[in-house]
Amino acid sequence: MKIAIYGQNYKSEASKYIDILLATLRENKVEVVIEFNFHKLLKERKNVRKSYQTFSSYKDLDATFDMLFTVGGDGTFLRSITYVRDHNIPILGINIGRLGFLANVQKGKIKEAIKSVLKKNYSVKERTLLKVTTDDLDGFNIALNEVTVVRKDSTAMITIETYLDNEFLTSYWADGLIVSTPTGSTGYSLSCGGPVITPSARNLVLTPIAPHNLNARPLVIPDNTKIELKVIGREKNALLSLDSRIITIQNNTTVVINKASYSIKTVLLNNQSFLKTLRKKLLWGEDVRND
Repeated sequence: MKIAIYGQNYKSEASKYIDILLATLRENKVEVVIEFNFHKLLKERKNVRKSYQTFSSYKDLDATFDMLFTVGGDGTFLRSITYVRDHNIPILGINIGRLGFLANVQKGKIKEAIKSVLKKNYSVKERTLLKVTTDDLDGFNIALNEVTVVRKDSTAMITIETYLDNEFLTSYWADGLIVSTPTGSTGYSLSCGGPVITPSARNLVLTPIAPHNLNARPLVIPDNTKIELKVIGREKNALLSLDSRIITIQNNTTVVINKASYSIKTVLLNNQSFLKTLRKKLLWGEDVRND
């Protein structure tokens, strides 16, 4: 088996879990290739005893890889799609961060998770991606969680003229607007009052951020809908974010959002489910009145 590993910066207390991860893979004779900057960090912090093969971009990955492990939190998982792209390499997230909706293998379960992977006790779930087209965006234009337009350098709200399949929907007067996939529905969209959508649902959700038109509510739409946003504000610029990647766009810019032509594959171990994660992470059904 051939595994790619991607991570970012981590706290010192996470070192022992990285040691466990690498040692377990080595004991099971798994071929390991580590992202270049993460490998450099591991060497500096003495988490690696030998040099590993490394990769630096999506061009270094191919169909010979069976899986990619992310080491961190959900932010690390999101960043990893810039390497995987359309290679169809399943991603398994190991959570040494905080919440862990995407990175759902907890740090104390690393050995058990690797054992399940080696025994193929897992399923691969597809996650919808969004493709963004605008004059100000060069390079990788794909998002897994959400695409967001938001005001910049001002406390004044912006206006987002919104069209669905070339038909005018409304003009949101708000701090911004989130276009979320089912994967992203438990993130920024949820904190702004959006609904939770199960990962297999073929929907997107439009969630305004602090709307001034108070009758504006989150809207669930089919994921094959073409979305056009025209951003208008008092300032010259606004912000456009694709997951954690942020660029500045000019006033009156039109942003076109479509479902991407490919999906991201995520690994779900046989003892896991999205509903279990919801109950655990959002404390659904918890009654702490007698604690």
